[in-house]
Amino acid sequence: MSILDSLPDEPEEDPSPESPTPQNHWLDKEQQLMPPQVKADAPLRMVETAFLASTASLIWFINFYFPLGPVLRIFFPVPIALVYLRWGKRAAWMAALTSGLLLTVLMGPARSLLFVMPYGFMGVLLGATWCRRRLPWIVSITLGTLLGTLGVFFRLWLLSVLSGQDLWIYVITQVTEFIEWVFFNLSLLASPSVFLIQVGAIALILLNNFIYLFVVHLAAWLLFDRLGNPIPRPPHWVQVLMDYEG
Repeated sequence: MSILDSLPDEPEEDPSPESPTPQNHWLDKEQQLMPPQVKADAPLRMVETAFLASTASLIWFINFYFPLGPVLRIFFPVPIALVYLRWGKRAAWMAALTSGLLLTVLMGPARSLLFVMPYGFMGVLLGATWCRRRLPWIVSITLGTLLGTLGVFFRLWLLSVLSGQDLWIYVITQVTEFIEWVFFNLSLLASPSVFLIQVGAIALILLNNFIYLFVVHLAAWLLFDRLGNPIPRPPHWVQVLMDYEG
């Protein structure tokens, strides 16, 4: 028997996380020296925001020079609202600002303002009510109607300043003819008062914007579901009607 055979066996070292091997220790140092990786969604956010902002501007541009009735007008605030649903509030405001700047280059500052107010702001508002708050349709449509009504008055004021004429008088004339036609068909001998005409003009503007926002909600509901960014569900009677027509 040799001396080596008589020595007790030494226990084998069990590598554990407390005693890392030199290779693992070298890999840890390499990971510490590596620069932080850039998030992959940052370029995608920038590209989608720019693309949808240019889409909103292009829809306004085409409808201004080649009007196709109410078809394109429905989609004025939709791209910016989609930016809000996908990338949040900051990206939506950037999309609205980018659309305004692009239209300023293409059409001038006055016409770009007519898009930003109200449709640029409306896209951000609708995105906020659909994404963050998940509000019912009646709330988002009402808020959009108020903003759209302010946009009509802003448009009348801006165009009146640029043209040097009071365009509100033109609106009052059209509403007066409509109310007189209603009075004639109802066989009313009284003539409408100035106050009634003013209230009727505001009521017609509110009704027009309410119908417009309802149609915008329908288009966004049908479109965004297919894009994977759903909005709050419509009232039950709307779902039944759409299923019936479909």
